[in-house]
Amino acid sequence: MEPGLKTHVSDGTATVTISNTGKRNAMTVPMWRELPPLLARLAADRAVRSLVLTGEGGTFCAGADIGSLRDPADESQGLAAAAEEALAAFPKPTLAAIRGYCVGGGTQLAAACDLRFAEEGALFGVTPAKLGVAYPAGATRRLVRVAGLSTAKYLLFSGELIDCARALRTGLVDEVLADGELGKRVAEFSAVLASRSLLTQTAAKELADGTWDVPPAEAAERGAHWAAQARASGDIAEGAAAFLERRAPRFTWPTD
Repeated sequence: MEPGLKTHVSDGTATVTISNTGKRNAMTVPMWRELPPLLARLAADRAVRSLVLTGEGGTFCAGADIGSLRDPADESQGLAAAAEEALAAFPKPTLAAIRGYCVGGGTQLAAACDLRFAEEGALFGVTPAKLGVAYPAGATRRLVRVAGLSTAKYLLFSGELIDCARALRTGLVDEVLADGELGKRVAEFSAVLASRSLLTQTAAKELADGTWDVPPAEAAERGAHWAAQARASGDIAEGAAAFLERRAPRFTWPTD
């Protein structure tokens, strides 16, 4: 089977599966190139409320296909960084569903997701120190934000793997599921996301991710923008009515 990215949309959830089973789902250069336009199409799809990134079989992603190192290093790293940034910029909630190895570029992609659920036994690592590669600035900053400064340095300095317990303790992982329970939990949580306000989720994602490095006045301006969107959408009134009537809300944003 040719390496590639498989996509399936069901019940509001787009699942993107990294498929290169002969090499533990390592990302090839064509796969890195494919991911940003694929994400753009899914972001524009009104039927998609959230995105799950996972790996074929029992492995999430073992990083970049080592064969890609035959390409100029700057080109290969640039493609990986562009894919990571496209994933981080996806406007709807994203979740990495992780089994087995999540290493190198795999951890880079997982860290770019909003949340990470892992099955017991998963292992995490960032391996540039084994290859003499300078990890990209954006990926480094994101890893620090997700896992903390000390854990990011441990991973980057050593290239060693850490287990689920440590990943959970440091914030690199949000939930750890027993063997065989990951798929069920991801499906349940995706259904929860689909039932909630997309306006709230979109605003929260932008404000949480996008206001770290901007002046306070600019951050306040974006907050005011989203408050106005919420007032105009009618979703606030619908949420309140649904609560009082003890029914599921029917949010309509965006309406155009």
